[in-house]
Amino acid sequence: MTRAMESRSKVDWLKILGVGGLAAFAVALATGMISPAFADDMTMDKGDNAWMMTSTALVLLMTVPGLALFYGGLVRTKNMASVLSQVLVIFCIVCVIWFVYGYSLAFGPANNEAIAPFISGLDVVFLKGITSDSLAATFSDGVGIPEFTFICFQMTFAGITTALAIGAFVERMKFGVVCLFAILWSTFVYFPVAHMVWAGGGLLFELGALDFAGGTVVHINAGVAGLVGCIMVGKRAGYKVEPMPPHSMTMTLIGTGLLWTGWFGFNCGSNLEASGGAALPMATTFVATAAATLSWMLVEWVFKGKPSLLGLCSGAISGLVAVTPACGVIGPMGAIVLGIMVSPICFFFCTVIKNALGYDDSLDVFGIHGIGGIFGALATGVLVDASFGGIGIDHPIIDQVVIQAKAVGVTVAWDLVGSFLIFLVLKIIFGLRVSEDKEMEGLDISEHGERAYHY
Repeated sequence: MTRAMESRSKVDWLKILGVGGLAAFAVALATGMISPAFADDMTMDKGDNAWMMTSTALVLLMTVPGLALFYGGLVRTKNMASVLSQVLVIFCIVCVIWFVYGYSLAFGPANNEAIAPFISGLDVVFLKGITSDSLAATFSDGVGIPEFTFICFQMTFAGITTALAIGAFVERMKFGVVCLFAILWSTFVYFPVAHMVWAGGGLLFELGALDFAGGTVVHINAGVAGLVGCIMVGKRAGYKVEPMPPHSMTMTLIGTGLLWTGWFGFNCGSNLEASGGAALPMATTFVATAAATLSWMLVEWVFKGKPSLLGLCSGAISGLVAVTPACGVIGPMGAIVLGIMVSPICFFFCTVIKNALGYDDSLDVFGIHGIGGIFGALATGVLVDASFGGIGIDHPIIDQVVIQAKAVGVTVAWDLVGSFLIFLVLKIIFGLRVSEDKEMEGLDISEHGERAYHY
C-alpha cells in the first residue's frame, strides 16, 4: 500500500467507496448492519476484484455496442453511422478526462471545506500517488479492491451517462459540438453530481439520499441534459410533418438485450463485493425489468390497440432505469411493484406530455431516463422500508421520501442550469446544429463521409 493511500484519513476513505454502495453504506451504518473498514488495514480479496473487473467490462458492453445499437436502430438509416460514432467517441473522451482529472474531482480528497459538499479537488489529478498496490474499501472489514479497478468502474458510469443524453438531440447536432458537449458536461455537471451523491462529505450523501447505482447521478442527470439539449437545438427538420420511424427494430432489440445484460454490472457491481449484497440487485434488476416490459405492453395495447416491439423495448429500459437507485435496498416484490408502476408513467410522458409541449426529444431520453429516474428515486424512499420487503430504515418513510425529493430537486436544478449554460455557450460560439441541407442529406454522409449500410 502506498504512502498516499496510507495518509488518507478515515473520512477520506468514504470518498473512494463504490457507486451505489455509498448509499447502501449510509443505510447499513445507520442501522448498525456494518462497521467501516479503513484503508490502513485492508487486504485485497481476489474474488471481489475479479467480480468488479467483470462488472466494469459489462458496463462497457452496455455502452459499446449496447447503447450505440439501441439508439442507432431508432434513428433513420441516413443517421445510423453518426449515432454509432457519437456514442463511441463520447465514451472515449470521458474515459480520458476521467483518468486525467475527473476521478480526482469526483472522489479525490476534498480539502477545501467551502466546496467539499459539491466537488473534491485536484489532489489526485493524473492519478498522482495511486499505484497497483492502492486499495479502495468494500463493505467488509479489512477487505478492499485495487483502486485502479474502482477508478475504471466509475469511469464507465461517467461515460455511459454522457452518451445517454445525446439520444434526445440526435440527427441534427454537429459532431464537433457533440464532442465539446462531452467534455464540458461531464466536467461541470456529471463530476459534481457524482461527488454530491456518492462521495463522503458530498451534499446529498450527507443528507442521507439513497441511490444504489445511479438514479440521480446517471438517469435524471442524462434525462434533464437531453431535455435542455433538444429544446435548445430545435426540432428535427420535418418533425411531425414526415414519418420518422426507427429504421431497424432488430438493432434496437439487440441493443436492449445488451443493455439489460450490462446492467447487471451496473447494479450488481455497485455492491463492490461478490456477495449476497450483489445477488439482491441481480434479482431486483431481473424482475423489475420484466414487470415493466409487460406493463408497457398492456398500456400500449389498451391505448394504441397493438403491442409493439418498440414499446416492449421501451418498457424494459424504463424498468431498468427505475430499479437502478433502488436495486440494492428493496426486495424482489417491491421491484415488481416498481416495474408495474413506472411504465404507465413513462408512456404518458413519452406520448401525451411530449406532444402537448411540442419538444422533439428524439429517442425519449427525458421521458424514460429522466422521468423513470425521478420515479425510481422517490419510490426508493418508500420501498426501502422493511414493511415493503426492503432492507429497512430507522426513521419514518415520509422522512426518507422527503430526503429523496431533495436529492431529485438538487440534481435537476444543478443539471438544468449547468446544461443550459453549456449549450448556450456552444450555440453562441459554434452553433449547435448542421445546416438544413446537411440534415436532409443525413449526418452519415455530411458529417462522416460514409454510410452505415451499402446496398
